[in-house]
Amino acid sequence: MLPKMETIEYHPLEPFLPPEAKILLLGSFPPKKERWSMEFFYPNFQNDMWRIMGLLFFADKYHFVDTGEEAVRKKLRRFDKQRIEAFCTEKGIALYDTARAVHRLKDNASDKFLEVRQHTDIGALLDQIPQCRTVITTGEKATQILAATMQCDEPPTGGHTGFTYNGRTYTFYRMPSSSRAYPLSVEKKAAVYSKVFSWCSEDFA
Repeated sequence: MLPKMETIEYHPLEPFLPPEAKILLLGSFPPKKERWSMEFFYPNFQNDMWRIMGLLFFADKYHFVDTGEEAVRKKLRRFDKQRIEAFCTEKGIALYDTARAVHRLKDNASDKFLEVRQHTDIGALLDQIPQCRTVITTGEKATQILAATMQCDEPPTGGHTGFTYNGRTYTFYRMPSSSRAYPLSVEKKAAVYSKVFSWCSEDFA
């Protein structure tokens, strides 16, 4: 009997890199497309990233939920991609993931069951956003990959450390995973994320 062929998934999205971005937000890898509610980062409607951002910047965890006519008429549970892209561009938030290619050990989006086959060239991302001096990871696997790539210590969850790349010094923050599997309410996650955005408050004036 022939061995089962290993399925390798390649990242389906291009990096989102506003030219004046001052923060790079890095996850691990997107979920399978059947779990997407939009064609953008953190697309699963069960993921709390855009609820966290809604709470932090607008005091409304539903701010980025699509409430347009079509969404209401069809009872679609999805995020508003255009609103999110405009927000990230205005605030100077770039987004990508630390893995370019993965093999899923199980049919889910859990980092625990992701085998990374190709890391993202994070330095190449930073080269494209020269004003960026802050990098945020949103989970354990992303943190491990960034720390290994930049040869620096892993910060604790909610904390930060630093690294130097290409003559520039960066602050490296580790935030709790925005996945619903992470054992914190969205409000408590937002409280942790608020620390990093208050530390970087000059970027959001």
